[in-house]
Order: sequence, then C-alpha cells, then structure tokens
Amino acid sequence: MELFADRAEAGELLARRLRDTHDPVILALPRGGVAVAVPIARRLGAVLDVLVTRKIGYPLAPELGVGAIAEGGEPVFDLGLLERLGMTPESVADVVEHERRELARRVRAYRGDRPLPPLEGREVIVVDDGLATGGTARAALRAVARVPAAKPAKVTLAVPVGTRATVESLREEADEVVVLSTPPDFRAVGQWYEHFDQLTDADVLRLLGRD
Repeated sequence: MELFADRAEAGELLARRLRDTHDPVILALPRGGVAVAVPIARRLGAVLDVLVTRKIGYPLAPELGVGAIAEGGEPVFDLGLLERLGMTPESVADVVEHERRELARRVRAYRGDRPLPPLEGREVIVVDDGLATGGTARAALRAVARVPAAKPAKVTLAVPVGTRATVESLREEADEVVVLSTPPDFRAVGQWYEHFDQLTDADVLRLLGRD
C-alpha cells in the first residue's frame, strides 16, 4: 500500500468510507486517533469527543502491552500473553493502578468535568490511527458498551490501517469495523505514515479546539 502522508490524510480517506453514517458521535482515542478523527467529524458534521484509553504494560518491558483500560471500563487483558509470561492480572495490579491515575488525569485535561456526549440511540464511531495488537481499541469498545443507560444504535470501529488478524478479532466487539488497509508485512502503525509525530496533550486540545 502507499503510505498515508499523515493522520489528517488518513482521516480524510476514512471519511469517504463513512459517508452513509447518520448523525454520528465520534469518539477518538487520544492521542493519535484525535488527529485522524478531526477531518472525519468535519466531513460528516459530527459531534467529536475523546474516549481516553491506556495501555497496561509488562512491568519488565513497559512497551509490551499485556492489556488496556478505557474510561468507564474495566481492564481488558491479553490472557494468553500473560500466561506465556508466567503472570496473571493480579501480577500487574500496580501497573493498572498507575494507568488508572494517568487515565483520570488525561480525562480531566481533555474534557474537564464534562461527561461523554449522549450516546443513546446514536451511531458511535470509535477512531484510532491504527491497530497493532488492538488492546486499546478492544478496551474502548467494551467501555462504550458499558456506558450507563446508553444503548447506541450502532458502534463502528474506524482505523486507517491494522493487522488482518487484529481486525478480524475485533469484529465481535463492534457492529462494523472499517479499515482502509491490512498490509501483510505490518510491523508497527507508524511505518504506514510518512509523518507520524508523537502528539502531546497540547496537540490534542488544539485539535479539539479546547486550547
């Protein structure tokens, strides 16, 4: 596949695939998912907000995700990976608590005391910049399902790129998964973008118009 120039271009391309969506609420996964979601929301005239997620890392190698957590949801673990590492969910309780605190900090930073927009009866589109293991996307989709008194009419996961296995595994978590490409030689999300800068909290607030 050709590389996406940046997250904004990827969002523009995704928006074309989502044109039949009716009056959606878009929930972007910070930080990178927000840059993808902004052009989608603009093209669809949709409500845009964030759904904050955090990876739960293996204590000896934090970049290795053994699970994830999203606001309003419970931790979602890769139980197979934990077993191969000789660990259990209880083994990473300290990591989970740390990520809960960081998640709460980011929710306050991005949204203050304001709750998520109403999801009842709406089409909800969860957006990220790519799927590697899919842990944070899975946690996000399950958190949407747990929002009190909210029964969305439809939940769609929309991403520019991901591994085929991860995309297929997430179809049971959403009503629809929209992905532009599932390249066979996928190693990391960033390899499919010409520009893949790491975003800051200030970048997220700027993109959301809350700076």
